[in-house]
Amino acid sequence: MPLDRAPRTSPTAVSTPRALLTVSGGDRRGVTARLFAALAAPGGELPPVEVVDVEQVVVHGQLVLGVVVGALPAEGGPVEECRFLAALERLAAEVAEATGVRVEVESAADAGLDAAPEGRPHHVILLGRPVPPEAVAGAAAAIAGIGGNIEAIRRLSDYPVTSFELTVSGTEATELRTALASVASTSGADIAVEQVGLARRSKRLIVLDVDSTLVRGEVIDELAARAGRAAEVARITAAAMNGELDFAQSLRARVAALEGLPVEVLDEVRETLVLTPGARTLIRTLKRLGFRCGIVSGGFTQITDPLAEQLGLDFAAANTLEVADGRLTGGLVGEIVDRAGKARALVRFADRYGIPLDQTVAVGDGANDLDMLNAAGLGIAFNAKPYVREQAHTALNQPYLDAVLQVLGFTRDEVLDAV
Repeated sequence: MPLDRAPRTSPTAVSTPRALLTVSGGDRRGVTARLFAALAAPGGELPPVEVVDVEQVVVHGQLVLGVVVGALPAEGGPVEECRFLAALERLAAEVAEATGVRVEVESAADAGLDAAPEGRPHHVILLGRPVPPEAVAGAAAAIAGIGGNIEAIRRLSDYPVTSFELTVSGTEATELRTALASVASTSGADIAVEQVGLARRSKRLIVLDVDSTLVRGEVIDELAARAGRAAEVARITAAAMNGELDFAQSLRARVAALEGLPVEVLDEVRETLVLTPGARTLIRTLKRLGFRCGIVSGGFTQITDPLAEQLGLDFAAANTLEVADGRLTGGLVGEIVDRAGKARALVRFADRYGIPLDQTVAVGDGANDLDMLNAAGLGIAFNAKPYVREQAHTALNQPYLDAVLQVLGFTRDEVLDAV
């Protein structure tokens, strides 16, 4: 129960006693009303109280309700804690007898509610198909190992991936990500970390890489296959995506291998493109939530512009293949959209719509995406190479692009409502 959110002060700052009432048992109508009616009843041994914090959840028919109450200053002087707790215990017994649930009472100090946790709270999102128990166990142990505390857990989705969101206090983002990285690698689950706050739900623009992110495979590899240079180009592509080659140089080398291809081949390849599962759901959902959505690609405008139009995207940036006499020349025209160019495109699109960079999201898989991923408010490495996963804000290794929605904190029900 995340009931230590309100009392962030030290014990000396609390001038009147506080207590935690925990209600548990089979859920039934009227339990909450009965408890608060008893707390509000005038007269009796219990002094007037204020509600400091409250949290309620029903899990498969079982109710857990936590209420933190504080004694209001009395006219006759300070309220004694022991008398306050004794009165609450008698009230709890009466409520329990009337409703058939358990009602326990603890002082705020014994419940640990007067301690002020260090560090800002964070969300830890666990995703998998399924999420194995060892992932939850490992994450919980890692969080405890660095002095963190799990305040709440909720399920975000059960399809296309299962995902759970843990609210964690008492630790910082860097140490939390470091501690959870080994858990993700050993358990096979994806684990993302985001700071709790308005910034998470204030994201308003998303930029997606195209090859191996929005669509399956690499377009230039398909073109190279038609030019009979597939093996050569594949080697250059792999080296570039792993950060072993400068992207601009590798791009020019690969494009040179396409010299002489008929321009009609571009249409053929575009018609064979397969969207990554969940791509349409991600874009449709975010657009209905008011996001600006676009693509930034190291590929080619002859492919990406029609794709952007087909998906109803707001913007697109990519390289342009040079064409002469109906054939590819093996060259490029205009500015090269390389690693730095992708980051510039993100900034340009954010400026166009008046959206601060910390309210943007970028998703990509290659080393040439890293500047863009790190410039965005949230950079997500999607089925990326290890070199990229290690440097991005967070990583997703699920085959579904709409799992990005859970990283952003949207539940499955919210996604269905937006469709």
